[in-house]
Amino acid sequence: MRTALTELAGIRHPVVQTGMGWVAGPRLVAATAEAGGLGILASATMTFDELAAAITETKARTGEPFGVNLRADAADAPRRVDLLIEHGVRVASFALAPRPELIQRLREAGTVVIPSVGAARHAVKVAGWGADAVIVQGGEGGGHTGGVATTLLLPSVLDAVDIPVIAAGGFFDGRGLAAALSYGAAGVAMGTRFLLTRESTVPDAVKRLYLDHGLDGTVVTRKVDGLPHRVLRTELVDTLEQAGRVRALLAAVRNAARFRKLTGLSWSALVREGLAMRGERTWAQLVMAANTPMLLRAGLVDGDTGAGVLASGQVVGLLDDLPTVAELVERIVGDATEILRRLGAGAASPCA
Repeated sequence: MRTALTELAGIRHPVVQTGMGWVAGPRLVAATAEAGGLGILASATMTFDELAAAITETKARTGEPFGVNLRADAADAPRRVDLLIEHGVRVASFALAPRPELIQRLREAGTVVIPSVGAARHAVKVAGWGADAVIVQGGEGGGHTGGVATTLLLPSVLDAVDIPVIAAGGFFDGRGLAAALSYGAAGVAMGTRFLLTRESTVPDAVKRLYLDHGLDGTVVTRKVDGLPHRVLRTELVDTLEQAGRVRALLAAVRNAARFRKLTGLSWSALVREGLAMRGERTWAQLVMAANTPMLLRAGLVDGDTGAGVLASGQVVGLLDDLPTVAELVERIVGDATEILRRLGAGAASPCA
């Protein structure tokens, strides 16, 4: 199944495994690459040295192309860009719009640049700066998300730019891939579906918790870090949603204290991170924003669902298995190919 994405990234199938913090490590990324998709390492939750080690390990596990997701606002973003170039990483993806000079530096080195966007105007901006493609995530997606459904957001972006567009938010099977390609997308990107595979390092008990949730099992909350964040409904999230300002602040401080010990960060460092966040946030949200990566780690790495936040797309309500990555990609591509074949045959046949 060849598309503009497969040609651009040098992969066999137009399927992307997104750069999920604490989830998208070398094992999952390499498995995706070996299956013919584009696996993306999540570097936002890694130190520079950890990222260097993760890239080296991924290269040892696979000789296929893969990508790295970077935080454009990270203080050491230019240094990380140089690291990707040094190691010959095929794709650099960004959760926020990268500065034009970062895009130029990567493209001059032959690295493919694929930022994630949440609106057509953002896609136009990064395309004008030289981005090779964009990932557009609709409101169904997990983690930080917008309020516009993929079925509306995707065509608006496709109409706005002439670079390849990868659809994200609500995709998990061959029907979704076929639909995205029919819209004009160059492929699909998935997070929750890849989180729930055997190669994912998320604890098995947490994976079972995900599978137990239905279509109403997620909620978009601003109580985690002040921005819309789609997560599983858990006791912690319900507490945050129902808490008043004082109670929410106390809960945030307790969580911050707990995770400060784990990370070794000082209180002043946590406060500085919170104050650096943009937007109108309560003090509770500022404190939570400063340690949100650790809240995610508690659930996704440590398996402590009582103290952690579990990002999840709405598709979790339709998932009931834990396939290998190879099985998943083969199934998605095979089903999509058959669907498109049937549709093509039907379109070519005269009406009865």
